[in-house]
Amino acid sequence: MHAPIRPPIPVETLLLAYRSGIFPMADNREDAEVFWVEPRERAIIPLDGLHISKSLRKVLRADRFAVTVDRAFEQVIRACAEPRDDHPETWISERIVQSYIGLHRAGHAHSVECWLAGEDGAPQLVGGLYGVSFDRVFCGESMFSRVPDASKVSLAWLVALMRRAGFALLDCQFMTEHLRAMGATELAQADYRRLVERAQGQPHDSLGTAWRHFSGGYASGVGAALGAAVGVADGRAAGLPEASGDGAAEPSSPGKRIVQSLTQTS
Repeated sequence: MHAPIRPPIPVETLLLAYRSGIFPMADNREDAEVFWVEPRERAIIPLDGLHISKSLRKVLRADRFAVTVDRAFEQVIRACAEPRDDHPETWISERIVQSYIGLHRAGHAHSVECWLAGEDGAPQLVGGLYGVSFDRVFCGESMFSRVPDASKVSLAWLVALMRRAGFALLDCQFMTEHLRAMGATELAQADYRRLVERAQGQPHDSLGTAWRHFSGGYASGVGAALGAAVGVADGRAAGLPEASGDGAAEPSSPGKRIVQSLTQTS
């Protein structure tokens, strides 16, 4: 029998925990309980230190994916909870899913999504990430990729959006070889807490506003094709690149703007 689902963790409790440097996990998908984690070593990606390989730059510049923000939060967190060959079990239980959906509705949890057009032309979610934001901090929780490079593209977009919006700290929680290859570094929990304190205050823009800076006024093959398929009037409302008012494309694509932003010094 499945364990009974307990109520979601209150938004205020989650935010207090993150500000204190701790976060919840579950033992497995069916676990109704959570335990609270305070890592001794914390992984972060300096916002001016993301490593982008030549191949990833090529993927970004080509706009292989249509990238959106907060268009499919629940789909992303559930995709992150799916079993994988290297991780058959997950720490993202249904209680955690519901808790973070509540945090998302309160404006403190966000997702970045990568889309490709399917055989029928409908948008297919092929990668993404989600995390928690407070003050000028973003705590990345998990990412997934159903096709090569999708999670890397999501992370590159996240860093560019955070830089544009005025965030100060990207927390990755635990170090992995994937994150290390992209520029993540480790520091003691006490040092991490000091960075959190320095990142108090609000960013000057939201991630959505930063997304519009990079994506607004541009229609690419994938972005334009997916805009109508999402089911809203225009690409911006759908979280997808839209055409400019006179029908002409902007001189620079979203992916090229992202690469240019990430190669500029802060």
